[in-house]
Amino acid sequence: MGIGVRQNASNPSALGPNPGFVVDPSKRTFLRASGMLVAGMMLPRAHADEKAIEAGGSTQKIIVVIVGGVRRTETFSREGLENIPHLAVDLFPISLFYPHTRNEGVTAHFNAISSILTGNWQRVDDWGKLAPTTPTLFEQFRKEQKIDRSDTWVVASNKALTSLIGASSASDFGPAYGANVVFPKQLMLTAVADALRGGRTANMADRSKVEAELESAMEGSNYEGLGWNVFDASERLDPRARASIEAAIAGFVHSGGPTSGDELTFFMTREVMRKFSPRVLVVALSDVEAAHFGSYAMHLSGIKTADRLAWQLWQEVEANPEYKGRTTMLILPEFGRDPDGSSTNGFFNHRANDDSTRDTWMMALGAGIDKPQVIERPIRHVDVCPTLAGLLGCRPIESQGARLTEFRA
Repeated sequence: MGIGVRQNASNPSALGPNPGFVVDPSKRTFLRASGMLVAGMMLPRAHADEKAIEAGGSTQKIIVVIVGGVRRTETFSREGLENIPHLAVDLFPISLFYPHTRNEGVTAHFNAISSILTGNWQRVDDWGKLAPTTPTLFEQFRKEQKIDRSDTWVVASNKALTSLIGASSASDFGPAYGANVVFPKQLMLTAVADALRGGRTANMADRSKVEAELESAMEGSNYEGLGWNVFDASERLDPRARASIEAAIAGFVHSGGPTSGDELTFFMTREVMRKFSPRVLVVALSDVEAAHFGSYAMHLSGIKTADRLAWQLWQEVEANPEYKGRTTMLILPEFGRDPDGSSTNGFFNHRANDDSTRDTWMMALGAGIDKPQVIERPIRHVDVCPTLAGLLGCRPIESQGARLTEFRA
């Protein structure tokens, strides 16, 4: 591979102390309570695996963790390994790893994720105002195998996914076959605001100030925090979460400082897994996009957070009986970032037609891989969708991508 991962993977101390981002306990309590509260806004359902078994279909589960833009320099390179100790030490030795996973389309967030989940390069609106022109993995899976919406979920720190998840504009598919989508930060703000307006925080002297503090903290930690449009705010709060959320608000407000949006996305993802155990789950992490603010330290912190959360998500897979032994989990960036010294300010952006921006990596874990190995052959983002569709038992559809032969048939 030429990046020295195997040598370090057997020696955790070679990576130095764990540089993972540490969340203040009061904030962690708040995030956990928020995740419970938001999950409580959705009704649990009966698991569909029994139906799949009766119909002779696959019970394979798929989790795709998509991270925003990260360069090889800050991740799978000799100098970058210290930022990803869990990926490099805990997960790499058990993974199918593709060190050259190319984004050959438009290196913008919505277009990149669209290519991963449709198997086609296409140029649509960069901010998700237009749906992709070909079906998503969710649509293929749900239509062909008559899968309920509750079995396909997206939990995202990135707001620009509404159209993608809602469904494509392709004929014979459409909104009826879309997935559930959860934007945890917006749901949390909506739920907490509803609690405040409803007078369920009698000990707080100034409710408007508390709400403003929450909005500032949650939106300020991620440049994509505005203009979200998700579930109806009138949903009734889960009584089991009220006491936790009310007790946590005061500690959160007085602790000061922003809280990671990806942390909340992780807590919400875990709640969705435990309540619904969906067959297809996509998790989009975007704390790394603090790079657009020009802060290299915040960008590195986002990488370290994504590294830790991906590892914790795999731990949840291994501990959850609904997922253990039958789940394939993929981890990959949307793209890299521009090279240092470029006219676009290097790591700030991701629009250069350069390997630093286009040449990324992908890691696969679990039931769908034959054995841990490194595949030096370059692959493409558009190969992901047909590969996952095959794991789910779907017939091939028209795609610019090709199924990756290292995955099980």
